[in-house]
Amino acid sequence: MFKSITHNKNGKHAKALFALAMVCFFWGTTWLASKKGVEHMPALELAGMRQLIGGFCYVAYFLFIGTKLPKGKVWYPILILSFLNFAISNGLSTWGLKYISAGLGSIMGAIFPLWLVVIGLFLSKERIPKKAILGLCFGFGGVCIIFYEHLQDFLNKNFQFGIFISLIATWSWAFGTLYTKKQAANFNPYFSLGLQMVISGLMLFSISFADNSFLSVTEIPWQSWAAIGYLIVFGSIISFICYLYALQNLTTEQTSIYAYINPIVAVLLGSLLFNEKLTPFIAIGGLVTLLGVYWVNKAYKISNKERPETEGV
Repeated sequence: MFKSITHNKNGKHAKALFALAMVCFFWGTTWLASKKGVEHMPALELAGMRQLIGGFCYVAYFLFIGTKLPKGKVWYPILILSFLNFAISNGLSTWGLKYISAGLGSIMGAIFPLWLVVIGLFLSKERIPKKAILGLCFGFGGVCIIFYEHLQDFLNKNFQFGIFISLIATWSWAFGTLYTKKQAANFNPYFSLGLQMVISGLMLFSISFADNSFLSVTEIPWQSWAAIGYLIVFGSIISFICYLYALQNLTTEQTSIYAYINPIVAVLLGSLLFNEKLTPFIAIGGLVTLLGVYWVNKAYKISNKERPETEGV
C-alpha cells in the first residue's frame, strides 16, 4: 500500500513537471504566433478575437459546471482588470510586435516584476528588500545591454512606438498584478479570467471595428487565422489547464520558472523560424535581465515567508 501511494505521488509529480514544461514552451511560442498574426491583420483586432473566443470557452465551461455569474460590486474589479490585464497589457504588447521582434517583446514582457519594485519605492510604506533593489539594478542593466545595439533603431519612429507601447503594456500588467492581490478574495480568479477576456475582447474588437484597417471575417488571411487558432488552443486553453495542474502539484517557486523560460523560447525560436537577430548583446542582456527578475521574485517570496501568519487576516 505504501508503495502504491508513493508511486501515485511520483506519477503526479512527473505529470506536473510535464505540464510545466508545456507551459514553458507554449507560452513562449505565443509571442511568435502573435508576431506572425499581426503581419497580416490589425494587431488589436487579432488580440480582441483571441481574447473573445478564448474567454468564451472559459465562461462556457464554468457556466456548464454550474458556476454562477458575479453579482453587484464584484463586477467592478473584474472590469478594471479586464482593462488593465487584457485590453491594455495584452492588446498593446500584441500591437508592439508589429514594430519589434518577438524575442525583444517577450523580454520586455518579462520585466514587469521590476516595475513592481519601482512602484513600491513610491507607494509602499513597507521596506523594500535589498535583494529586490539589487535585482532591479541587474534587470534594468540587462535591458541597457540589449538596447545598446538598438541605438540606431531608436531613430526609427516605428521602433520607438513599438517600444513605447510595449512599456505601457508592462506597466499596466504591474498595476493589474497589484490590484489583483487586493481583490483576489472577492471572486473566483479562474472564472474571472474568462470574464475578463470576454470583456476585453469586446473592447478591443469595438476599437478595431472603428478603424479603417479593420478586416471582415472573410478578409482575414489564413496565416492570421492559424495564429488566432494557435493562441486560443495552445496559448489560452491547453497552457492554462497545464498551468493549473502544475500549480496544484508543484510548489509556487517551481511553477514560477515558466516566467524565465518563456523569453528564452521566444528568442531562440524567433531566431530559428523568423530569422530574428540573436546577438551576444541580446543573449547576455536577456540573461542578466532574467537574473534580476529572479532576484526580485526571490526577495519578495522570502519577505512574505518571514511575515507573521496573522498579518492581513
